[in-house]
Amino acid sequence: MRPGTEHVPAGGTANNQLDGRTILVTGGTGSFGQKFVETLITRHRPKKVIVFSRDELKQYDMNEKAPFRGAANIRYFIGDVRDSERLEMAFRGVDYVIHAAALKQVPTAEYNPFECIRTNVHGAENVVRAAIRSGVEKVVALSTDKAANPINLYGASKLAADKIFMAARAIVGSGNPIFSVVRYGNVVGSRGSVVPLFQRLVREGASSLPITDPRMTRFWITLRQGVDLVVSVLATMQGSEIFIPKIPSMKIVDLARALAPELPVHITGIRPGEKLHEMMLTAEDARTTGELPDRYVVRTNIHSHYSAFPGEKAVPDDFQYASNTNSHWIGEHEFRNMLAESAAETAHATP
Repeated sequence: MRPGTEHVPAGGTANNQLDGRTILVTGGTGSFGQKFVETLITRHRPKKVIVFSRDELKQYDMNEKAPFRGAANIRYFIGDVRDSERLEMAFRGVDYVIHAAALKQVPTAEYNPFECIRTNVHGAENVVRAAIRSGVEKVVALSTDKAANPINLYGASKLAADKIFMAARAIVGSGNPIFSVVRYGNVVGSRGSVVPLFQRLVREGASSLPITDPRMTRFWITLRQGVDLVVSVLATMQGSEIFIPKIPSMKIVDLARALAPELPVHITGIRPGEKLHEMMLTAEDARTTGELPDRYVVRTNIHSHYSAFPGEKAVPDDFQYASNTNSHWIGEHEFRNMLAESAAETAHATP
């Protein structure tokens, strides 16, 4: 089962706990944030949805789109996760926080390391502190496959953020808030993926597409699947877990062929900070990892308060979840279907 194909969490029932709640999304004008807010207001009945981001133009543009235009229960807050006081002000009266704000571009992080750390690491600390001081019930933070065995600053900063959220319960003690992390791979159609780049090159009449290495593989997920995974995690989270969906892998050369079968590729070489294959679960994490039909659950060693989810089983001690050893692969036809689904979802929210 792919994550997000149904609105039913693993081992649970349909999630209606979002109804009547106030939910805040940091980075709410990004690709994930907009799809998540759309899901909240079209499939659930939240009391209020707060879009927290630092760009007033993106907030204006978002508010001009359907289904956001005229929505009475959406509020837009200008703010930066680097600003702890502004976060605490925004978090007042909030039940659930989805932390999606981050600097995500690998080259940008390499050339601007201080800024990356301030947003991704200090920002995570500020979210934890503000959630505790404001009495938030649950916080779900978005992570990335680049946080597992990181080789670039972006991945390292997200690993540090994951550790902050996993350890936050030690600060809280018993009670709320509880914190969990969702980690997944490349998102089809998101602004930061290679897909928009290839599509732009095709539109501009490129004679070939650039591939850094013909062996390169990546995990792929749609925005809808990512959003539905987070919704299900809100229903089942116990705190201090990393939820990792079972999603397919694909070679980048096959992806290029799916987008432009008539174009050849040219090899440019792996860029600094880029991996040949991505990993979402390392062998070192396997000892504290459980497996469910549609996801893995990594737990911290700091706490022992967990209860097994229905149907959960342990993974082998040497288990790894990497894009090149994945058991689920997609071909050109299936990827085109995922791309069409993503395009249809994007077209739904038009000005």
